[in-house]
Amino acid sequence: MLKGEKKKRGNRKNSEPPKKLPERETMDLQEDSLAKQIHETTAGLYYVSETEALILPFIGQHAQSVSREVILAQTKNAPDSPVEERTFTEFFVRLIEIQDWFGEEETKTAEKYLVLKNFLEKNLRDLKVYKIGKVQIDIYVIGLDAQNRLTGIKTKAVET
Repeated sequence: MLKGEKKKRGNRKNSEPPKKLPERETMDLQEDSLAKQIHETTAGLYYVSETEALILPFIGQHAQSVSREVILAQTKNAPDSPVEERTFTEFFVRLIEIQDWFGEEETKTAEKYLVLKNFLEKNLRDLKVYKIGKVQIDIYVIGLDAQNRLTGIKTKAVET
C-alpha cells in the first residue's frame, strides 16, 4: 500500500459519524424520493410527435383532486387555455404496444414505457392526462401521490 492510501483510510476512521437530519429535511428527502424514482424511470425516454421531447418528472403542489383547473393553476397557464383531457390508459396504448416490425431498440423503448406506466399506476391515484395548448402542446400525465401532491410526468408535443 502507498502511504497516501493509509492516510486516507486513517482519516475515514477518525471522521465524525454522519449527522442525523432534522425531521423536516428527512420528510423533504422522502418526498424527493418519488421525484428521483420518476426521473430514473424516465431516463432516456422521449415522446415522439412531430418532434421529440424528453419525458421529465412533474412534482406539483398539494391538491384536493386532479382537474383541469388545478393543472392550469399549478402550471401557471391561463384559466381559458385550451385543454384536452385523455385517459391514462389511452396515453400509453401506442407507447407500450410492441409491433411486429420493431427492432431491439424500439422493443426496449416500449418496455421502458411499460415500466413507467406500471410505476405511475403503483405510486399515484386518480391518474389523468392533460394536453395544454395548440400546435405546441404541453402534456402532463399526473395523479396524486400519498401526500396529495400533483405528481407525474410532463413532456411536449408538436401537432399541426
